This record gives sequence, structure tokens and C-alpha cells, in this order.
Amino acid sequence: MIVGGPSKAGAVTERRPWTFYALAGIFCLYMAFLYGPMLVIYLLSFQGENGGVTFPMVGTSTVWFQDIVKPGQMANIPVSFSRSMGLASVVSIITVVFAVAAGLGFRRRFPGSGVVFYLAVASLVMPSLLVGFGIGLGFQFLGWETSMFTSALGAQLTWTLPFGLFAMFAVVNRFNRSWEEAATDLGASAFQRLRHVTLPILLPGIIGVAMGAFTLSYDEYARTTLTIGTKNTLPLEIYALISSATSPTLFAIGTLTTGGSFLAIGVTLVLVLRMQKRRTAASLKVG
Repeated sequence: MIVGGPSKAGAVTERRPWTFYALAGIFCLYMAFLYGPMLVIYLLSFQGENGGVTFPMVGTSTVWFQDIVKPGQMANIPVSFSRSMGLASVVSIITVVFAVAAGLGFRRRFPGSGVVFYLAVASLVMPSLLVGFGIGLGFQFLGWETSMFTSALGAQLTWTLPFGLFAMFAVVNRFNRSWEEAATDLGASAFQRLRHVTLPILLPGIIGVAMGAFTLSYDEYARTTLTIGTKNTLPLEIYALISSATSPTLFAIGTLTTGGSFLAIGVTLVLVLRMQKRRTAASLKVG
């Protein structure tokens, strides 16, 4: 009778193949290529008062962050930031509404569904500048004035809506229709089924669509530059600042905006995890 586990002589030592280390090295190089420039920007944003936009650093300070909000600057960063936030919020809301409606509507085939789908995503294959140029010319031909919440809003929706549709279709395809059928059997109306069953289950995906649309709108430059009118968003203001003068203030702006993006992503992930935890707890209670 053999007591205990296998002997050392019978043990087999598994070695990872060389391809594992090669792929790991490639991944590390990719991460360095992706995040290395960001780390450089973060460091140079704390450049000393007499420092420039390159290494070596001449001391450390926060003077360049103070320059962002200092009156009389060449670029009005706080105002352009508020414009970008407002426009991105509206774009995000509209994208979510249309993406959710399309995701639920396309669960059943209808005549012309393929044509409608390809028309909705066709703007992705067109160069962004041409899309903005076409919208700007259309407004000029009709005698309408281009502005942030008309032409620029439409131009950005041609960019965010297709991605929102793709993401929402992936979420809806994993949706189990039996939950809706169970709610119907229990006497729920169509509105009650949508409000209390469908939307709560799809909510993590909806939040993802909203965050994706917000980010795409917030960073958009090419489709906005010819349709925004006289008021710049943050990307346009930063580009104007780069064209006229270069200082570590640009790096400070990048540090603050990137930090804000990471904060928004972190808050979103926490919300999604809390929803999933609450849903799991509710499922255990029902079980």
C-alpha cells in the first residue's frame, strides 16, 4: 500500500516553452511603448520654473499647473474644458439612447435591417476630416450657422454611434430572453418588463457604452474642427496652444485630463462591480 503522494522520482517538472518568454517580452515592450510617453509627460509636468519641455529637469514645481487657471493666458483651458465636458455629456446620452433602442430593436430581423445597420456604421470607413468637411459645407449651403450643439454634435455622433451600436449589440446578444418571458408570465407589462428586467440586466453594458461615447467625444478633434464654429473645445484649444507656444503647461494639462479619465474609469468599474455583487446576492436569496 502506498501512502502519500507521488515520489520525487515520478514527479515531472514542467518548463514553460521559449515562446512564453518571447510573448511576455513583446507584451512588456508594448506596455512600455504605450505608457512610456505618458510617464514622460507626467514627470515633465512637474518641471521647475526655469525648465523646458525636455529633459533634464531643472528642479520641480507645480507652477505649470497654476498657469492653467491663471488669468490672461493665451489659451482659455478652463472654459474649453467645460465646453468639452458639456458636449461629451450630451453626445454620451444620445449615443446610449440610440444604441440601447437599436440593440433591442435588432433582436428581431425586419425588412431592410441589414441596409439600416450598414448605413448606421458607414461613417466609420470615411476619413474624419471629410465627414466634418461635408457637414460644414452642408450647413453653409443651407445657410445655417455652425455651433457646438448643432453641427459639432452631429459630427461627433457619426463617430460615437457606430461604436455604441457595436458594443450594445455584443451586450444584447448575451441577454437571456427567458428572463423577459418569466416577467411576462408573472403579469408584467411591456414597460414594466423593460424597466425592471431588461434595463437593470443591461445596465453594466449601458454604462460601458456611455463611458466609451464620452471618451470618444471628449478627445475628438478631426470631426470637430470644421463644425464647432467660433468656440473651441479642449482638443482644439490645446492644438492652438501647440501651434503658438510650447511650454510644460501642455504636460500639466495632459496630466490633469488623463488623471480625470482614470478617475472616471475607476468610478465606473466600482459601480459595475457593485451592481454585479448586488445581483449575485439577489440571485442567492432567490435560490
